Amino acid sequence: MRHLPVRMARWSARHAGRAIAGWFAFVVLCLVAGIALGTNEATTKDFWVGEAGRAEATATEGGLERTPTERIMIRTRSGKLDMAVAGAAAQDVTERMRDLPEVESVAAPVRSKDGEVLLVSVVLNGPELKGKKNVVPLLEQTAAVGADHPDLVVEETGSPAISKGVNDQRDEDLALSERISLPVTVITLLIVFGSVIMAGVPLLLALSSIAAAIGLSMVASHLMPDAGVGTNLILLIGLAVGVDYTLFYLKREREERARAGGRLGPEALVELAAATAGRAIVISGLAVIVSTATLYLATDVIFSSLATGTILVVAVAVASSLTVLPALLVVIGRRADRLAPRRAARRAGRGKPARGKPETGRVFGALLRPARTRPALTLCLSVLVMLGLTVPALGLKLIDPGKDTFSRDIPAMRVYDRLTGSFPELFVTHEVVTRSTPEQAAQVKRALEDLGRRAQADPLFAQAPKEAESTTVAQAAADACGTLGPPSPRTPKRSEPTVRTSADGRISVLELSVPHPAPSAEAIESLTRLRQDHIPATLGRLPGVETAVSGDVARGRDYVSHESDKLPLVLGFLLLMTFLMTVWAFRSVVLGAIGVVLNLLSAGASLGLLVLVFQGTWAEGLLAFDSLGAIASRVPLFLVVILFGLSMDYQVFVVSRIQEARQNGMSAREAVLEGINRSAKVVTSAAIVMVTVFGAFVALHLTEMKQMGFCLAVAVLLDAVVIRLMVLPSVLLLLGERAWWPARRPGRTVRAQEPAAGSPADVG
Repeated sequence: MRHLPVRMARWSARHAGRAIAGWFAFVVLCLVAGIALGTNEATTKDFWVGEAGRAEATATEGGLERTPTERIMIRTRSGKLDMAVAGAAAQDVTERMRDLPEVESVAAPVRSKDGEVLLVSVVLNGPELKGKKNVVPLLEQTAAVGADHPDLVVEETGSPAISKGVNDQRDEDLALSERISLPVTVITLLIVFGSVIMAGVPLLLALSSIAAAIGLSMVASHLMPDAGVGTNLILLIGLAVGVDYTLFYLKREREERARAGGRLGPEALVELAAATAGRAIVISGLAVIVSTATLYLATDVIFSSLATGTILVVAVAVASSLTVLPALLVVIGRRADRLAPRRAARRAGRGKPARGKPETGRVFGALLRPARTRPALTLCLSVLVMLGLTVPALGLKLIDPGKDTFSRDIPAMRVYDRLTGSFPELFVTHEVVTRSTPEQAAQVKRALEDLGRRAQADPLFAQAPKEAESTTVAQAAADACGTLGPPSPRTPKRSEPTVRTSADGRISVLELSVPHPAPSAEAIESLTRLRQDHIPATLGRLPGVETAVSGDVARGRDYVSHESDKLPLVLGFLLLMTFLMTVWAFRSVVLGAIGVVLNLLSAGASLGLLVLVFQGTWAEGLLAFDSLGAIASRVPLFLVVILFGLSMDYQVFVVSRIQEARQNGMSAREAVLEGINRSAKVVTSAAIVMVTVFGAFVALHLTEMKQMGFCLAVAVLLDAVVIRLMVLPSVLLLLGERAWWPARRPGRTVRAQEPAAGSPADVG
């Protein structure tokens, strides 16, 4: 490992043309392979978790699985709804929908209690997750009906339309985040390097790494299905770490160039940078990969997709830094050498001295002063601040965000609000699924009917409508435009609990409506009462009958419970891997323990700020979101894992510079100050890039993405400023040589001072 980056840099520097061509050929090959194979998307069964998952698996076995359903609402623009006119529009909708190959069945129209809305339900063909792709023709036909009936409002909603709207909004949000983060990244790089060419190199490699990782992720999806979130994370993490790794390498090459003063050629300078920054990049990349791999322990298709995307883009970013980057630096270095005499002449003409050894700067000097002069006090105050920021995390509440939490900027969500206002029983449906022997089918049906009656008597469940309040197909036809056909056998009257049984009589499903949104306390309480009271009092009395409950509420609650159960396992392995990676990298048990504690501080403080900002309502106007009263269930686990990996990034780069200073003969105190001084500016510049990339996600519509972006941005900022400039140097200054136990103090490493054609010694 110590010599691999140098050997790779040496080959790349000596064969620059081939290295550059090979890299871009690799990127194209990855994309071509990915496009040729396509993406293997996760199916509904890949998302099954807990009791809800067991219920859906049983229902699917009996051919009673949930089907994607769209709702078309017909209402007047103003005044009272004319049922004759509305009935004609309903017949038009029905005829158009029945002609579509994507449609399985169309239900009879149903009128709302207040008589102001006529509703047509349409069941799509195919599994639930395919609905968002198959819904496009339905939306087009709904728009056409609306155009043909200008006096009416004809609008459509449903899980497929909402899913499509969320995907469209996510794509727009990602484009917005790129428009925000790319210019700021370019400006930051221009400030750091003062050169358009040097600023363009990190962006070029980051974007090419993202392209290659996207192609590889499509290939990897055939081994592990893609949940549809991997690409988003590749873009998010790829730009951040891709720029960071290249930035560290470039800055080190420029330092070596300034130190050599023209005595070494581009090839030798690249090898020197590879021996230090190259090795640190490899260790850092491995740390992120190992940390992220712990997400697989969650046994969840979404986390697995996130882990795969992150691992691939980090691995590709590391590879680009070790292969094509040295070649690019040699090409740029040769050009700089040719122009050096001319630049020196211009500088001399203006009376400016040549650039010398880079300095830390006044800002970083001021930030480092407390740790340098009063390390004990600085450590205590910094840790107290971080612990104070962590306190709100103790009140963390988790929620699985469903369609009720999506942005109302999505047209289908605004229609959904009007739908549930007119038909509140369509908010939530609990699905009670049973498995028994065929001989017990009659008993199970009676028990399910009894369960339905108990639920109807429970105030938490939707009440069966009175006859006068419900207009079914026959009544609508009489009032409007004639018979529209019998109701679909798969679409029962609204609000009436019905039992569906498989052909072999073994599996039955009862659907119970709840007039409350899924995240509400009433909907959650209805699930608890169903599982703990109503089912034991009915189905629970039948021996040998397996019962499970699914539905929107059950899915969310079981998912949160599943993640909570997996959290100790994932966190335990994460802490262990962080410790082992640090010990392996620096041969120090003490540094391993310090790394774990500092990462916990950083993650805890960022989660505390996340809870403080997003779990309450005070910041809604500031950040343009509607508080869920909780944190999206996937956010904390994912963020802790990613934050540990990113924190290891800075830990490795800073401690590597300190270790190098020790190897060059400095005392423990001198090495800490030298290492921090040397790394402070580049680490902070890298942090600015990361904060910009992650912070851009706060401008997105999806609350879950806002929470992720905010927490990542805050964590990186705290880690780069408080942890790496205050806490870490204070701890190392106080511990001195004990920080490196049990490693022995190294002898002085002699730096190579070869001419341009020579090869530097390994100083890694």
